[in-house]
Amino acid sequence: MPDTIFGKIIAREIPTDIIYEDDNVLAFRDVAPQAPTHVLVVPKRPLINLLDAGEGDTLLLGQLMQAAVHVARTLGLADGGFRVVVNVGPDGGQTVDHLHLHLLGGRHLTWPPG
Repeated sequence: MPDTIFGKIIAREIPTDIIYEDDNVLAFRDVAPQAPTHVLVVPKRPLINLLDAGEGDTLLLGQLMQAAVHVARTLGLADGGFRVVVNVGPDGGQTVDHLHLHLLGGRHLTWPPG
């Protein structure tokens, strides 16, 4: 596992509040939430970002989105709505070099995001 904070969380070297887990995906609460509900959904297999994903990763990308929807439903966000964000690269706001989805909800989210 690469030496990123998410790799360490996946390897259980850093404790976190895990919301969902299956063979390929881990979802846990963000330590610096930007909304009342802020969960990170990460693949267990390391990919730097969406640009690192190839044709063979189509299923995994779908699993990430399905996990985000499952978590949103589990946490009661489905009725009011939620946002899923993927940051790519420094200009896109990516701060950890491990692909991750931000699941945000629990309040009215404005547009543009920032």
